[in-house]
Amino acid sequence: MRKAISPISNNLRRTLGSSRLFSKPPHSHNATRLMSSIFQHNDKSTTFAAKMFEHSPAGTITARSLSSKSGLNGVDILASFGEKSKSFEGNNIAGAMEALAHADAVCFDVDSTVITEEGIDVLADSLGKGKVVADWTAKAMTGNVKFEDALSARLKIMEPSESSIIQCLESSPLELSPGVETLIQTLSATGTDVYLVSGGFRIMIEPVAMSIGVPKDRIYANTILFDDNGDYAGFDADELTSRDLGKPRALEKIKKENGYETMIMVGDGATDAQAKPPADAFIGFGGVVVRETVKEKACWYVTDFQDMIDILKRYRKVLYTENPKVYD
Repeated sequence: MRKAISPISNNLRRTLGSSRLFSKPPHSHNATRLMSSIFQHNDKSTTFAAKMFEHSPAGTITARSLSSKSGLNGVDILASFGEKSKSFEGNNIAGAMEALAHADAVCFDVDSTVITEEGIDVLADSLGKGKVVADWTAKAMTGNVKFEDALSARLKIMEPSESSIIQCLESSPLELSPGVETLIQTLSATGTDVYLVSGGFRIMIEPVAMSIGVPKDRIYANTILFDDNGDYAGFDADELTSRDLGKPRALEKIKKENGYETMIMVGDGATDAQAKPPADAFIGFGGVVVRETVKEKACWYVTDFQDMIDILKRYRKVLYTENPKVYD
């Protein structure tokens, strides 16, 4: 069953009052307080996320401290799936599985991976510009046009105001892909840091991140700029993900600043495949849309997240969680 992100609350509406908010992430204790106030009406996943903020600030708990790597290799992990392993696709499946079992950090694309839609297309539909923007999105995802050109063209077509984006999110809540919440919570519970690295927009991604317990300072995405009246005023071209090859640059920065040894990129598009290297493995996701060019480049290509979850449960130690699905 797909889970819809809760519509934006009044608290979050006030939080979105200025584009300057998104250029400097808040301190972790502020993020915890904000998330608790916004999602106080939600289920146990909210408690889990808030406590992960409190007890697992970035860099404090890592995969390296939670499990021994001795004797664990991808060939054995792949063989553990038995006959099912013959149906797996990818150019280095065992390598990807081994990287997942040892990962210090996993970076997820958002559109058509964490959520079931392309956020920019949802916004375009709400503005009556759906088809022309979707055509540009398809070009960007298949790598047939430079990402910065596609981003600029789509925003110029839409020129979305701040209020129109908020209205879009309230009237058409974004839906989580089946299993992604359990996967991300299992990663967090076993000490693996999770990042969202997207060519989409912070203003649309931050509610998604908060609903699955990903801190704001682990979001790399594009910032739409607004004038004093809340009208569209361009986008921040200094964001790493605003241009072609932005995702590998973002992952390189994340890896270097945090000293990660093993990092994975998970996503559906050509820009995600570009992120290896510096990612040690690229897991392509085709659960929303299958892109043959991406499948060809993926170390491991999956259409759902269950096998990834199973690997974590078999080979990683759960540190802390209140989500019973992590133990199922």
